[in-house]
Amino acid sequence: MAECGRKALSVLEAARSRYESLQISDDVFGESGDDSSDNPFYSTSGDSNSDNCCMEACDDQREGETVICQSGGPPGSVSKTQAEEDGWSDTLQDISVALYNETYGPTQRMPAAATCMDFFQLFVPDNAIQNMVTQTNMYAKKYQDRFGSDEGWRNVTAAEIKAFLGFVTSTSVHRCESVLSIWSSGFFSNRSIALKMSQARFEKILKYFHIVAFRSSHGSHGLYKIQPFLDSLQQSFGCSTFHPSQTQVLHEPLIDEDPVFITTCTERELRKRKKRKFSLWVRQCTSTGFICQIYVHLKEGQGPDGLATLKNKPQLHSMVAKQLCQNLSGRNSIIFTGPSITSLNLYQEFEKQEIYCCGLLSTRKSDCTGLPQCMLVNPESPQQRGQSRCMMRGNTSLISWYNKGHFRFLTNAYSPTKEGEDSCSATSVILTSFYFLYFFIQKMHSGICLNCAQSWA
Repeated sequence: MAECGRKALSVLEAARSRYESLQISDDVFGESGDDSSDNPFYSTSGDSNSDNCCMEACDDQREGETVICQSGGPPGSVSKTQAEEDGWSDTLQDISVALYNETYGPTQRMPAAATCMDFFQLFVPDNAIQNMVTQTNMYAKKYQDRFGSDEGWRNVTAAEIKAFLGFVTSTSVHRCESVLSIWSSGFFSNRSIALKMSQARFEKILKYFHIVAFRSSHGSHGLYKIQPFLDSLQQSFGCSTFHPSQTQVLHEPLIDEDPVFITTCTERELRKRKKRKFSLWVRQCTSTGFICQIYVHLKEGQGPDGLATLKNKPQLHSMVAKQLCQNLSGRNSIIFTGPSITSLNLYQEFEKQEIYCCGLLSTRKSDCTGLPQCMLVNPESPQQRGQSRCMMRGNTSLISWYNKGHFRFLTNAYSPTKEGEDSCSATSVILTSFYFLYFFIQKMHSGICLNCAQSWA
């Protein structure tokens, strides 16, 4: 057990060092200052392993360049002359995005005596809890009418449902092989909440717990059993509880197993674990980390929008982006995207709705339709760190920036004529750090989540 603990700590420490190293200097084009020598993002030595983590987009570019040479490249302009004929130009012009007049932050002030449960119920109100009570009791009655009475069962109450949700939530913070480990005497026991409900009662509620007790007319939809709860969350995560800042990011959050738990599992146990059957995407405020919108997609979904059909294809990611941003029209929001979502066509469609974008571009993962190929291949002459190129079409800029490899950015939210930390390239580079820093922040806030779980129980 001690060996597992040491291994787990080393995994977390490695993650910490990777994420903290992404606090890069503002001076991304010139000398980075005295503090940059120890930063793997700026390192020019062969010892840096940053190419394996924070430079994923750069690695994609290297792989994509081989494909370009062999297959004629991605759709787009084949030369600088062709690029100019398609409307792309080396002549840069200043652009401005309309001001964002909304204030961001919570929409209501919590009283000083508010508890974690009060905060939780901002997102899961009493009517959602009561619906779970009603549907669970209805399903229990239906089940027992068909298969015989259950002498150990009694109708569940709202207080018990809240405690039940607290138990389930606690397992996402303190990972264990089974939620029943809470009542055990082993390593994963949690006596602080085990006293709130007996294991026998928890198992009874788990047996009959339902959000939708009966199959609806939309029963073919794989999410129909939890759809009312998802709808409630979507409404609560909207503007009813929090107003996001102008800058927001679309991404697929880290929901894999916690490394501390994984290191305690044998290889056989890991092989037996079921793979996730869904994909979770979010729109998140970059100023506060608040998740403004969620979108769940089933991997076995049927039809043209099914994840099984569109997996790893730009069509899926474009559809996800549209779903997450459907309530942002006319608000002058700036959306940061990863390589799988970044697309000229999507950016132009969003711009018509007064939604502006900035994102990393990958010749392997991104939809490069309409982009000049002369900007998607590396120049033959050696590049210096901080050297950049840029072409524009309308308000859209395509930037290629070099640091041990080529980073490419697409944006219609920032002016390419600005210099310093407010330039579009600098903002895009700093965005890269946000993606990875977010995952580390999740670890830092896990203790807060545990306190909430204990309060619910």
